Order: sequence, then structure tokens, then C-alpha cells
Amino acid sequence: MKNLHLPSGLLTGIPFILPKHWSPEQALAVVELLDDLRHQIWAHYQLPLLELVREQRILHDEPEHLNPPLDDPPF
Repeated sequence: MKNLHLPSGLLTGIPFILPKHWSPEQALAVVELLDDLRHQIWAHYQLPLLELVREQRILHDEPEHLNPPLDDPPF
């Protein structure tokens, strides 16, 4: 099985197999369903999601010297 580069960043999990016989209309219906689901989740959880993404990026993406502990004096 080839490695996928998923937006979530997950590298392992249960493989999900898409049927090869879907028509373009069926594939588009699934994409639209997922877009609608994403829109509804975002509308309901926007602020907590933004805070969570911010926290994750601060904790994982930035070098430690750019994120000193809050109780550490700047000098």
C-alpha cells in the first residue's frame, strides 16, 4: 500500500477503499457531502477549532526560543 499525504498529517490508520466504479456524479455527491459536513462543523465549532489549531501549531511548529514559557522573564 502506498503512503498517502493526508491533510490531517496521519500516517497510519485503517485504509479506506473507494470503489473504482463510481460515476463522476457519485464521486461529486460524496465530495459535496463532505464539504457540507465540514461547513457545518466549522460553523458550530469555529472559535474552539481556531484555538486548538493555534495551540497545536505553537506547540509543534515553532522552535522553542520563539515560544518561551509565559512565566519566564524576557531578560
